[in-house]
Amino acid sequence: MNVEAVLSPEDIARACADAMWAEDDASKGLGMEIVEVGPGFATLAMTVRPDMVNGQRIAHGGFIFTLADSAFAFACNSHNERVVAAQGQITFIKPGKLGDRLTAKAREIARGGRSGIYDVRVTAGDALVAEFRGHSRVIPGTWLPGQDQ
Repeated sequence: MNVEAVLSPEDIARACADAMWAEDDASKGLGMEIVEVGPGFATLAMTVRPDMVNGQRIAHGGFIFTLADSAFAFACNSHNERVVAAQGQITFIKPGKLGDRLTAKAREIARGGRSGIYDVRVTAGDALVAEFRGHSRVIPGTWLPGQDQ
């Protein structure tokens, strides 16, 4: 049975996210949650804990990058292809603070062949914390059983 013939693109994106989330110990371990996912987009959130602040007493940039990278991963894996990051860069705009609920909204900019480009905006409330751009690369396999490409 062809899963894509039965499921909508939104259902496929959700099923792929569920399959990925089941194996994503890093994102779960950091307290991330999937807020929204769909074809080519994903929103994840995380609260800055005491073990996530640096010597400046602000959110360590590595945790902000990781949240953005996880949102990027769920967005680019939403089409039932296995996809990994080829490159990512981040610009920090404003520091995150202890207790802030950070939200990372990833969206597909371009996708073709084995490559994709995704932008992720990380916010704390209405304040822009960081902008991330990720380049993706499709690898063999799919997330949904019986759908190898």
